[in-house]
Amino acid sequence: MNDGEVIARIETLEVRIVHQERVIEELNTVVTNQWSRIESLTKQIERMADRLQRVEDSSPSDAPDPPPPHY
Repeated sequence: MNDGEVIARIETLEVRIVHQERVIEELNTVVTNQWSRIESLTKQIERMADRLQRVEDSSPSDAPDPPPPHY
């Protein structure tokens, strides 16, 4: 291998490294955004579950169902 080939290979590797670093940064941003969204949705589900539980606790469970409106 001569010096020109070595330099060309090094430049190729440097370009690949720069590209990989850019992709890693983009993926990190995507993962961070997704994690924030997951946390938000998890909190929303917890609030909805609490709300549903309060509704279930406040409704009488042994009351008969009302008759359909056509009776």
